[in-house]
Amino acid sequence: MEWGMKNRLSRLIQKDGKALFLPIDHGYFQGPTHGLEHPEETIKPIYQYADAIMLTRGVLRNCIDPAIEKPIIMRVSGAVSVVGEDLAAESIVTSIQEILRLNASAVSMSVFVGTKYENKSLSNLAKLVDECEEFGIPVMAVSAVGKELEKREARYLALAARISAEIGARVVKTYYCKEHFEKVVDGCPVPVVIAGGPKTETQREVFDFVYDGLQKGAIGVNLGRNIWQTQYPVASIKAIRAIIHEGYTPQEAEDLYNQVIAGKT
Repeated sequence: MEWGMKNRLSRLIQKDGKALFLPIDHGYFQGPTHGLEHPEETIKPIYQYADAIMLTRGVLRNCIDPAIEKPIIMRVSGAVSVVGEDLAAESIVTSIQEILRLNASAVSMSVFVGTKYENKSLSNLAKLVDECEEFGIPVMAVSAVGKELEKREARYLALAARISAEIGARVVKTYYCKEHFEKVVDGCPVPVVIAGGPKTETQREVFDFVYDGLQKGAIGVNLGRNIWQTQYPVASIKAIRAIIHEGYTPQEAEDLYNQVIAGKT
């Protein structure tokens, strides 16, 4: 692995081998998502606790202070919307020149295994990897599965994660599943981070699945809505960070969460 690739990955994945990525890219297909109407205001109180921020070039250029010290993971797939025919019909919407110009530490794109656009999606990933490897930029595949596989069972998640790694992704983002998640991680030869998915009903649910996912081999998370859509985003991200980087149990994380809310820490 070349120096540039190693350097960028070392900024994303910390010395303890763990990572907390904060995505605010949801507007690329959802528009002004609740909690992200003003991205700069959303991240202001919480970005310091993240290891990297994931977003589109438009939000980066228009909403983020260029003096920010956190590495950027740039979302480079899109050209679809929630009112369109199929979210899986994504294209690459950002050039390698733009990725370099905006000094991204990594890029991300979705791959949709099990859909009618599977080949297009995976071919796009291969082309992106080819371009980014030439310049030492890691690609994170945001793996997903088709509607017929929407139960998010381990065998399907493992399929999508492994294919993404086989094509050349340096990191894979995938959903957590309670049963046999270790098989997803064990079958993927690159680091795995856990996606948040829809907002949970309680914060304890988040602490539980983050902790269990780490125990089963994930290096960390890429959580957005379960942080910035919550009532107490700072308390939430501090507690999740403690699980990832300090080895807190879900109960210890919940205690910290309540202490932050109460202003005791």
